[in-house]
Amino acid sequence: MSKSLLLFLFTFATSQVFAIENKDSEHALKTLEIYRTIIGIPTVEGRGNVPKMAAYLADQYYAAGFTKDDVNIIPVGETVALTLRYRGSNPEQKPILFLGHMDVVDALDKDWQRPPFILTQDENYFYGRGTIDNKLGVAMLSSTFIRLKKAGYVPDRDLIIAFSGDEETQMQTTRLLASLPELLKAEYALNSDAGGGDLNADGKAIAYLVQAAEKTYVTFELTVRNKGGHSSRPRLDNAIYDLADALSNIQQYRFPVQWSEMTRNFFAVSGKQLGGELGQAMIDFAKDPTNKAAADRLFTESSYVGTTRTTCVPTKLRAGHAENALPQSATATVNCRVFPGTPVAEVKQQLQIVVNNLNVEFVTLDEPIESPISELREDVMTAIGKAVHPRYPDVGILGYMESGGTDGMHFRAAGIPTWAMASVFMDPDEMFAHGLNERLPIKAFYDGLDHWSIIIKSLAGEQHINGE
Repeated sequence: MSKSLLLFLFTFATSQVFAIENKDSEHALKTLEIYRTIIGIPTVEGRGNVPKMAAYLADQYYAAGFTKDDVNIIPVGETVALTLRYRGSNPEQKPILFLGHMDVVDALDKDWQRPPFILTQDENYFYGRGTIDNKLGVAMLSSTFIRLKKAGYVPDRDLIIAFSGDEETQMQTTRLLASLPELLKAEYALNSDAGGGDLNADGKAIAYLVQAAEKTYVTFELTVRNKGGHSSRPRLDNAIYDLADALSNIQQYRFPVQWSEMTRNFFAVSGKQLGGELGQAMIDFAKDPTNKAAADRLFTESSYVGTTRTTCVPTKLRAGHAENALPQSATATVNCRVFPGTPVAEVKQQLQIVVNNLNVEFVTLDEPIESPISELREDVMTAIGKAVHPRYPDVGILGYMESGGTDGMHFRAAGIPTWAMASVFMDPDEMFAHGLNERLPIKAFYDGLDHWSIIIKSLAGEQHINGE
């Protein structure tokens, strides 16, 4: 038997034992309890349930020994932000922030195979809205703080949980959190809402990814207006047709290829691990990002196209006011994820050129946040290695740029370096966050139970009240 096969079998066996041994531990049971409870609270926009979830979490913190001075629930409209301060031995040291969000994208019962707001499972997966995005992170961080508090752990600095309540929509709570003076004192932030390990279809670890940058999130509304009229007397200047032409032009346009040293390194390492045609395209792109064939191949992969360029895609439509009337207006929502360093104004201008119709009105929604790259630091990467390598000893740990948007952008923009490092390893093609039948491998849940404890103790010391 080859050495590599022996190593694989040993790693697989020990990871299985690790998971099984922890299923009945106090920490595992508490984490699952929190996970099940918060998934059962539909914290979607418009239902006003985030305060209920925050109150539940606060009660769990109080039961573990945190005081009302440690917990802060901050109302913002129908939602809230939640902070928890774990007080350390040296208040002069800068705190570490831990990020997550309590809200989720809506899910319709009629579309799902299982009820979205009840945690269910089969032999392989947990199912439910938020099983990945991001109630897993909230449950893991909350149970870790509870576990450490009950064990008498004393960090060498304050550790602060900062959970937002509308990350999936307006990010008003995120903006508030990123402006609080007590949070702005932090040395850096660790985010539970991105990053994590990638597995291939055979369960082989490809890489563990640390989110160190994310694209700028910006949404435009494109509107065409028309005087309308009777549907029995159609004209050539139909608002829906004109908007459809504009969207077709956007569909056919590709923004220029862009890269950074971090994204090139990501593709170089990931390509070697992944292998095959796609892996070779990654390697070729890493060697020469101007390689059109490699860039075109990556363009066809939804998991990787965002790493190579700015992307814009229509996500919502509304038009007309009656079935027997010509539309007086037609509006499309176009969501863009902009490569770091590219101004939003440039993207808007390019879309206007692509649309090539002066009658299409462009409106920028909200206030886009352009955030810098957070350069990787040695102590944080070392801590991640301590958490990851017992599970997958040979896996590479890489910085990467997130194609989506998280709370991290606001903290980076506020001057706080932020890295995201979720606790799970899974196949990225199994990632159904925001989609139908969101699910998490049960093995990934249990294998990640010690993830945040290891990282915290590596970065904030091992001291306990009892001296252990």
